[in-house]
Parts: sequence; C-alpha cells; structure tokens
Amino acid sequence: MTRIALFQSNTGVDPEASAGALTAAVEEAAAGGAEMLFTPEMSGLLDRDSARAAKNLRAQDEDRVLAAARQAAARHRIWLHIGSLAVLVDGGKVANRSFIVDREGEIRGTYDKLHLFDVDLPTGESWRESNTYSAGSGVVLVNGTPVGKLGLTICYDLRFPGLFAKLAESDADVIAVPAAFTVPTGKAHWHVLLRARAIEAGLFVVAAAQVGRHQDGRDTFGHSLVVDPWGEVLLDMGDKPGVGFADIDLKRILDVRSRIPALNHRRPIPDAVIL
Repeated sequence: MTRIALFQSNTGVDPEASAGALTAAVEEAAAGGAEMLFTPEMSGLLDRDSARAAKNLRAQDEDRVLAAARQAAARHRIWLHIGSLAVLVDGGKVANRSFIVDREGEIRGTYDKLHLFDVDLPTGESWRESNTYSAGSGVVLVNGTPVGKLGLTICYDLRFPGLFAKLAESDADVIAVPAAFTVPTGKAHWHVLLRARAIEAGLFVVAAAQVGRHQDGRDTFGHSLVVDPWGEVLLDMGDKPGVGFADIDLKRILDVRSRIPALNHRRPIPDAVIL
C-alpha cells in the first residue's frame, strides 16, 4: 500500500505566492505520510492576461517555482509530480510541462502537453493554446516512482483515449492527469472521463486539479480525484483548496485485469469500410 497526496490549488498570477503555497503543500503531504505529492496543471502561474504573464515566464533552469519545489522535495524526502509549469522554450513559445522530482530533489522526467485546446465557446470565451504553447511530441512514462511506472498526461489529453491506451500498453501502473478544468466542462465530463480512462486502461488515475475563482477571473472545477482500475473513486476533494490523501495498492491492477483482461484482447483496428 502506498500513500499519496494531492494538492488542489487556487493558483494566481504571482509565482512567488505559488512557490510558497507549493512548498507548504509539500510539507503537509510529507507530514501526512505521503510518499509522493501530485499537483495541478499550471501550479506556478495561472494568468490569461498574456502581457502580464509574459513578465513572469522563465526558462526551466530559471523557474522560481520549480527551484522551490525541488528544494522542498529534498528537504522533506518526498517525490513530487508537478502537474505542470509554463516554461519558456525555443522560438518564443511556451511549454506546458510536467516534472517528476525525486526525494533528492532531482528531476527524473518531464512531459510537454501533447494536445492543445483551441476553441470558441457558446459563452463567448475563446481559448487558443496554440497561439502561446508549443505542443509536445512524445509519450512519457517514468519508472521507479513510489507508484511504480507513472504515465504522464495534462488536462485536455484526457479527451484522447489513444494516449491512455498507449501508456497502458507500455505497462503504466498509474496515469497522472493534472488539470485546470472549467466549471461547465468539469460538471459535465470530469468524473465520467477519468473513471472511463481508469477502467479502459485497467490502472489507477490520479488527477490533481485547480479550483475556485482565480485572480485572473477564471473559475475552475476542482474535484481532484484518485480512481482505481475498477473505476471506484478513492478520493474526491470537492470544491475547496487543500491537500488530500489516498492509499493505493498496485496489486489491485492485477486483480482487476484478471477479471476483465481487455488489454490482452486488443486487436489492430482496420480502416472503416464505407458502404
């Protein structure tokens, strides 16, 4: 049995404040006996004012939130999955990048969000992640973590089951889905999609989320979840910020897959025949 913690945050426009909140969450998670802490997408900065946000963006090696998180992980001897940070990359773009940090404070792996959210909503909101962000190009798993082999995704990736299938076929034990879901889409799809991905892949899904009204005016859904391979919700953090805990037993994966061995029954899907 492995104890994990999730940080459900209300990230704002000040990276220094975010670093302080993240450091406090690391301390609370370690004090609660967690071996690994999971944090949401955009744990360092959540700001849709692009001009203001640009003043706070840094390259990975200069990111203040990442540095503070690494120091906290080493100080408290806990692994850390930073759901994502916005970091500058080549070509003037920004990567939405996850980090796995071990209990020595060393970065063991990174993942850049594959699928970018570009949409005009009926509410009048318009989102164009591709205007700012550079899409990732690889599927990433990190071995040797306290939760075994950890597959990495970010937010909108949740809507692409092929990515989860690829991670499952690569023997992932847990898939992380850090997110900043809007309230309408969260109410409609968050629980059902996360439970479906866990059931389809036959593994654990850990989804740390942003929550509440943020400084930039947006509202996020919260309800950070831990879902087991049977689709059972082991933790639902509701609509308030804080740190939550869950105990996961990786033997549950073999138990569920022995009853529904769907991964073993997958066959190549041929092209559709149009009649």
